[in-house]
Parts: sequence; structure tokens; C-alpha cells
Amino acid sequence: MRSWFKKKTKIKYPKFWNTYKSYFEKEELNIPLKDVTFVVFDTETTGFNYANDRVLSIGAVKVIGNIIDVKTSFEVYLDQTAFNPETVEIHGIMKNTKFEKIQETKALREFLAYTKDAVIVAHHVYFDITMMNKVLERNGLPPLLNRTLDTGYLFKKTKAINTLLKNDRGYSLDDVCKELNIPIKDRHTAAGDAMLTAQAFLKILARLKFKPESTLKSLIRK
Repeated sequence: MRSWFKKKTKIKYPKFWNTYKSYFEKEELNIPLKDVTFVVFDTETTGFNYANDRVLSIGAVKVIGNIIDVKTSFEVYLDQTAFNPETVEIHGIMKNTKFEKIQETKALREFLAYTKDAVIVAHHVYFDITMMNKVLERNGLPPLLNRTLDTGYLFKKTKAINTLLKNDRGYSLDDVCKELNIPIKDRHTAAGDAMLTAQAFLKILARLKFKPESTLKSLIRK
């Protein structure tokens, strides 16, 4: 007798993904900010089309206890065949042969091992997260599991005068750095932009009057 019901095949993911996923078995939102690990990151890409463009480099730095941990910063360059002459003029990655480039799968493995269950922070985080999720999708993996924070959104919160005033203006990373008196260095490199964003993140938290004893829940719900 033919069975009309088929067993759902369980997808077998690689060990590095299962290790990454294991960090999310228990989530604690009432943890003080001083005990939270934030991974501030940025991507350089061939363009802004989620379907067709590719990630060329990933830069990240950890913020723990209100301190930027420069010693453990992260930077990888991905080996890609996609080419966009317009964006190359900005970041120069495709033209520069000094960068050691690695395959997407290796980049993912290293990034997930670095990030673990940290809260991911980026300027206009939706773009970078979506681009990373596309890399994961191409390699047969689910999306990132980390909670995220957007410094663009948080910075706008510092500009709100009252709840009746709408602040619809978008702020670039250059805008934020200028107002927060952060010297702009290594702009349009993933590692450089991640470092600038980390500095902005700490200054924004101070403006929003978040203290080390404030909880992660209070920040996420801001």
C-alpha cells in the first residue's frame, strides 16, 4: 500500500552552524549592559542589490563593558567573481591584490565563531544583516539568530525632542561621526567602518543615558 505521507527529511547542517546555534539555547535579556558582548560589524559589498550583489569583506569589533576590544577585532576578505566598477571606486577591494581572500563558507565559519550569541550592532543594520543572510542562504544555511541594534535608529532617538515631533531624516555614518566628534579614519573599509560605528555606539548610549547597570532588555526596547 502506497503511503501518502512522507517523513519530513531533517536537514543536516555543518558542525560550525550547530555549534553557533547552541549558543542560543538560553537567552537572558535582564543581563546588565556591562556584561553583554556586542559585536559591531560592517560589510563592504559589490552593490546594494540583495539578490545579485555579493559581500566582499566583513569587519567587526567587540564592545564589552563599555570598552572597544581592539585586540580581538575581526576582518576577512571574500573571494568573489562579481564585479561592480562603481563600488570598486569606493572601497578598492577588487583592484587591490594585497588582500588575502577566502571562500564564503570559510568566512561564514569564522564570523559565526567570532560572533556567537553576541548582540550585533551596525549602522543601518538591516542592510548588512540581509547581505549576510544571503551569504548564509547561498550556502544552504538558515539566517543569523543574533539580536540586532541599529546605530542609525538609536542616533535618531537622541534627536527626538518630544513624542509629537517626527524625525524622519536619515543619518549617514559620516553625519553621526561629525556630530559626535569622532575623527573619520579608514572610511569605506569594513574594519574601519566597524570601528567608527563602535565609537558612535558608545557615545549614543551615553547620550541616551544608558548606564552599565541598565539591562539589555531596556536597550532593545528603546
